[in-house]
Amino acid sequence: MTDVKTLYLDLMKRCLTNFIYRDIGYLSSTFNPEVREAGQDWPSVAHTMIGLKRLDNLQFCVEDILARGVPGDLIETGVWRGGATIFMRAILKAYSVTDRCVWVADSFAGLPPPNPERYPKDAGDLCHTYEQLAVSVDEVKSNFSRYELLDEQVCFLKGWFRDTLPSAPIEQLAVIRLDGDMYESTMDALNNLYPKLSVGGYLIVDDYGTIPACAQAVTDYRHAHGITDEIHVIDWTGVYWKRSS
Repeated sequence: MTDVKTLYLDLMKRCLTNFIYRDIGYLSSTFNPEVREAGQDWPSVAHTMIGLKRLDNLQFCVEDILARGVPGDLIETGVWRGGATIFMRAILKAYSVTDRCVWVADSFAGLPPPNPERYPKDAGDLCHTYEQLAVSVDEVKSNFSRYELLDEQVCFLKGWFRDTLPSAPIEQLAVIRLDGDMYESTMDALNNLYPKLSVGGYLIVDDYGTIPACAQAVTDYRHAHGITDEIHVIDWTGVYWKRSS
């Protein structure tokens, strides 16, 4: 028989992706369940756009570090409407974990304009022009509240990653989920957060398969720091690896 934790977390995934009421995407006129499952549309109402497969991966990573006792908090850099971080908090709640925090890091004002002089790979990036990506911190907090998951274990870091992450009061991390799209955003997160990732913890990258600048930032960081842990494919865009040393 399916246990209560599994039922709760499965329902959370379906609510966060809005499989329940099936909102259309910004770029479509109908709801396509296969597209939504794969996280290939841009939902008009749902609280996450990453789809069920990447939520399944997030659940696997968090449940695994809990089972193995890997120390550290959880963080996502680039949260949009907050869906993935809401799900992180739901997993902690389901397992009655009270000694870990979920860090919600975002500008809450969209993406930064590219700085091609310093980050040539971002030249021509238009993400900063998409108003739909600018979701206020108050809206994200409201979304947490709708699931009754806004509490002292949810910590917000508001601002550009280059400003907030270097001084963030984070001691140790067990799961890092990067969803910053750009080379600059990805590299800022890696430089400031990966050194805090516990051995046995997970690094997840949302945009690796579809945004070359993001993939290049990951490649450059891994090369610079001698990281050879195997990169595992989640779906058409997401990847992850477990830190071994």
